[in-house]
Amino acid sequence: MLILGLFLNTLGIGLICWLIFSLAVYALPSFAALSVGLAGVHAGAGIPGAVLIAIVAGALTLVVGQMAFAFTRSAILRAMIAAAFAVPAAVAGYQIVHGLSEIAVPSLLWRDVFSWTGAIVIGSTAWTRMTVFAESPRPIEALPNGPQPVVTATTQQE
Repeated sequence: MLILGLFLNTLGIGLICWLIFSLAVYALPSFAALSVGLAGVHAGAGIPGAVLIAIVAGALTLVVGQMAFAFTRSAILRAMIAAAFAVPAAVAGYQIVHGLSEIAVPSLLWRDVFSWTGAIVIGSTAWTRMTVFAESPRPIEALPNGPQPVVTATTQQE
C-alpha cells in the first residue's frame, strides 16, 4: 500500500508540473478573463453573462496577442508582446512553486530559491511557447534552385 501511495503521489506531482508548463502561456488571457468576468458581475450582468464575456475576453486576448506577435516585424515590439505573456506566467510559476515548497522545505532561503527558479523556468517556457510558432517564413529568393517554372494546362508531352 505504501508503494502505491508513493507512486500516486509521484504521478500527481508530475501531472501538476505538466499542467503548469502546458498552461504557462495562458496566464495573461486567464487574468484578463477573470478581471472582465468580475467586472461583469459587478456591473450587473449576472453569472451567465459574466462567464460569457469572460470567455470572450480571454479568447480575444490570446488571439490578438498571438496575431500581433506573428504579424509585427519590430523585434522590440515582439519582445514587449512576449514579455506581456511571460511575466504573468512567471508570477504564477513563483506562486505555485512557493506554495508547493511550503509543504516540504523548512528553510525560507531554499524556499525562495526554489520559487525564483520556478518563476524563471515557467516564465521562459511561456516566452519560448509564444515565440516558437511565429518564425518568419523564408523569402522566395532563398529557395535553393530559385523560382520554379510555371506548369500550365497546355503543356503536353509527345
